[in-house]
Formats: sequence, structure tokens, C-alpha cells
Amino acid sequence: MKRLVLAGAGHAHALVLRALVRQPMPGVEVVVISPEPLAPYSGMVPGWLSGHYRFDEIAIDFPPLAAAAGARWCRDEIHALDPARRQLRLADGSTLDYDVLSLNVGSTLQPPPAEHAQMLPLRPLAMLHRRYENLLERWARAPADRPFVVTAVGGGAAGFEALLAVLTRLRALRPDHPVHGSLLTRGTRLLPGLAPAARRAAQRALDRAGVTVQFGSGWCTSVDRSDVVLWATGAEAHGWQRDPARRGSLAVDEQGFVRIDELLRSVSHPQVFATGDCASWSGQALPKAGVHAVRMGPVLAGNLRAALRVPAAAGDLRVHRPQRHFLALLATGDGRAIASRGPFGAEGAWAWRLKDCIDRRFLQQFVATQATPPNASQPAKTLNPLADVSARHSGESP
Repeated sequence: MKRLVLAGAGHAHALVLRALVRQPMPGVEVVVISPEPLAPYSGMVPGWLSGHYRFDEIAIDFPPLAAAAGARWCRDEIHALDPARRQLRLADGSTLDYDVLSLNVGSTLQPPPAEHAQMLPLRPLAMLHRRYENLLERWARAPADRPFVVTAVGGGAAGFEALLAVLTRLRALRPDHPVHGSLLTRGTRLLPGLAPAARRAAQRALDRAGVTVQFGSGWCTSVDRSDVVLWATGAEAHGWQRDPARRGSLAVDEQGFVRIDELLRSVSHPQVFATGDCASWSGQALPKAGVHAVRMGPVLAGNLRAALRVPAAAGDLRVHRPQRHFLALLATGDGRAIASRGPFGAEGAWAWRLKDCIDRRFLQQFVATQATPPNASQPAKTLNPLADVSARHSGESP
């Protein structure tokens, strides 16, 4: 029996599992590994931060989804990869062999230490839930005798949306406690990838929220005067991807992201596929946005199926063609959103309603898989013991 390992609980892997629910792969053992069972959908994270959604309303529950697909979920993550031997070493020290491996592990952030401020890195998304709950508990106990300062570092969509969302939530929970917001960016303008009209709308949203913006500024001493720092700088590859001793001969770019071709395969190891933030698209730099992982999902599902077929026909693998333009919808935390696509930009409550509808519709396709067998969430190594074996940002329309 062949083994397919889906490492990471990203959007693309959710779509692969959904495809397996509809069309199983007889003779293939599918193992899903991820550090957390609930994987938040990136487009709805700002709405959760602002209090519009509960966390369970924005997350895909991977154990029941895997069970419905005939796969087994293992709560773990990659520590190292040996692509020559087709073997993973997991964080708990066990090893897992594979015939085909798919990486959809997202990205991470490594903020510098802050002496006084609480650091809240916005990646990886799966870890954000616990960190944000800690922040809200701290906020409930914070003395009201001085303003509470929230600073976002990063001028992209993640920093912009998260700052406005957190300010909205804190002010709603304690209207009597003043909250100041600031945003630092090394760039000379906000949201450089958006239309000019959308960038102007973003500045108006920050003005309405009383946010001060510092351009040409990254990490600085003023951050240490903040109570909370939302760290939203550029996405970083995971430690094992950046370390040659842990990634083996797997080809990566200068930042450690897995280099893939137009078939979504590693350029060095055709048995390894990668999608979403962890991947580096050949020929052009794709934004680290959830919409790309969503668009890659159906192509990945078909190509994994073709790669496991014996013999595999060359024509079975599909080429993925990234969208040149996509609709970006950025929540502003006040019941409004900003829409941007190509040269078009606009804002209003209608954009928030559109965003909410699109995001809920995307997540709804996974809800029908919630009925699970009693032991579906047990680790794969427990269910199938082997000698050596013990898954934008933001605001994009899928």
C-alpha cells in the first residue's frame, strides 16, 4: 500500500481532503499531520479578532475532515525531512515514511524580543488563538489609569486588518479604558499591492480609528513603550526549511521556501509537492496570500492522485496558472471593508457583507464532515503502528 502524507492543515490540504471524501483513493494510506486540530481560515481571522466571529466559526476541524476522507490525523509537525529516503522526522522524535509528500505548512514569524510589550506574531495562524486569548485576559485586568498602546509592525494587509480588529475588540470590551493604536512600516506607503483608491480608503480607516502611522520605520525603541505589539512583517519559512541539515537536499529559495514548478512539485524531488505560503513559485514571486493556496487546492488534489497512480501517465499532471489579479477584501473593524482588484478600489458596508458571504460560503463546504468515528482524532502512529513510524494573507476572495 502506498502512503500519501499531507503535512500541514492549510487551505489547499482542506480541499484535497474534501476531494477525497468525494472520490477516495483505494490502496493509498493517507496520513495528515498538523500541530493543532483547528485550522483558522485566514480570510476570517480579522473578523474573529474584532469579535464578529467565534474561533470555532472560522476554523476547519481537521480530525473529522480527515476521518471523512478515510485519512488519519496525527497531532505533530515536521522537525526534519530526508527527501532522499522519503522520510519525515516529526517533532516527537518519531519517523514517518512516505511515497508522496505534500507540504502545506504555511509560514511563521520570528519577532525580536521586547522588554515590556507583549508580542503577538500573526503567524502561524494555528498558534494565534491561544496568544490572543492571553491578550484578552490581560486586557480584562489592565489598570485604566493610563492609555493602553497597541502597535502593529508591518504595512501589509495582515498588520492593517489585525490592528483595526484588535482596537475594535478592546474598545468594545472596555469602553472606559482609552486605547491608542500605531502602525510602523519600513515602506513609504501602506498596502503597496492595492489600487490607489483602496490605499486612500485604508488611510481613512486608520484615521477614523485614531491610528498614527510611521513610514520608513521598522523595529524601534518606541515599540517597547507599547503594551502589545502585533508582529506582521513578511512571512518567514519554518526553521527546518531554513536549515540545510534538517531539510536535506530539498531545493529552497534564498529565504527557505520550497521551490516548486508549475505542477506544484518540488524542482528537486518530484515526490514532494508544496503549496501556499511555504512554497516559492518559479519565475515570479507570489504574495503570501490565502487565495493562492485556495486556487492551488484543486490542482494539487488531482496531481497527488496522478502521482500515486501506477504507472503514472505524463499527461495526468495539471499545470497551475496563478491569477494575475484577484479580489482583495480587507476588513476595517467597523462593519465596513475595502475592496481592491487590479486598478479598482472602493469601500463600504457592502464590501463587508460581500466578504462575509464569500468567507462563510468557503468554510461551509467543510461543515458536512463534522460527524466522526469515535477514534478518528487519535494519532496516526497509534492507529497504525509500524517499526519506524510512530497538516494573505488576509481578506482575499477564494
